[in-house]
Amino acid sequence: MKDAGLTISIGFLLVLSGIILKSIAPSLFPLQFVYLGVAILAFWFFSQINFDIISLFSKHLYIVSIALLIMTLIIGRVTRGAIRWIPIGAFSLQPAEFVRPFLLIFFANYLTIQKVDFKRVLKAFFLLVLPAFLVLIQPSLGVSVLTVVGFLGVLISSNFNKKYVLGGVAVILVSIPIFWQVMVPYQRQRVLTFINPSVDPLGAGYNSLQSTIAAGAGKITGMGLGRGVQTQLAFLPEKQTDFIFAAVSEEMGFVGAGLTLAATFVILFRLVAIVENSISPAARAYVCGFFLVYLLQIFIHIGMNLGMLPVTGLPFPLVSAGGSSLLATMIGLGIALGAYKR
Repeated sequence: MKDAGLTISIGFLLVLSGIILKSIAPSLFPLQFVYLGVAILAFWFFSQINFDIISLFSKHLYIVSIALLIMTLIIGRVTRGAIRWIPIGAFSLQPAEFVRPFLLIFFANYLTIQKVDFKRVLKAFFLLVLPAFLVLIQPSLGVSVLTVVGFLGVLISSNFNKKYVLGGVAVILVSIPIFWQVMVPYQRQRVLTFINPSVDPLGAGYNSLQSTIAAGAGKITGMGLGRGVQTQLAFLPEKQTDFIFAAVSEEMGFVGAGLTLAATFVILFRLVAIVENSISPAARAYVCGFFLVYLLQIFIHIGMNLGMLPVTGLPFPLVSAGGSSLLATMIGLGIALGAYKR
């Protein structure tokens, strides 16, 4: 076993996910077992491949990623006004989630294979704009933000003049009005309602208020599996994905939520260890980008479940339902293990 702490923590979260999902959304099974089996197989497969070998195909992975994102807009299934999923028989794939680790591989190699100057950073930025824009117009603001954050993590870990970071921050600040115009109305409403969700308790502020109530109702030991009022009576929307942490807190209490966070902390801690013992600069850059994405996704998910951040629709890695998110996370973790210098 390459990293027992990382592997055991992943296994714990997957088991906890199965328990809570069986309680709050039993209709997901047995399909969830299929997703789980494929994700575990993908994790094992990529963990056995040396990162330097995967790096040889970084350009191909970028091209395939762009092709999948474009294909989503052409043949994707429209759900609630968004085009995010490609139907594959009885299953569906969300390419925006699936391609994230492969884009990180490309940028990790692109920003470490040669000397990083302003010109190369500018080229990398333009290469980032295409996938980020293709994800944003689906629309999927949360995944688009994670894509950009992963790139920044790779960039920061590469060998370049850090003064360019200030320029990048300035560009992002200037671009905020543009992103505001690109955002669809419901996304703008989420941001505005975050400031004061009680203004529209039955509309845009409903999700935030209900998740806060659910998270606090569990107290220390929880209300028990299958006994959560908010989750079982369907007051809490998207309880199996966007608000899974609130569901865990209600039915398993502070104990269940604390164990979830403890296992997540171990995963993050082991990723830091891999950063310090990576087999190459590109491998180090990849793991840095993946670490930052994983950390931010956890932060945003918990923040919106506790009413501290706007609702963005980001799942809790390894815990929330959803085959594409689970597969992407397990592939990303497997690649990180392949970057570990033993």
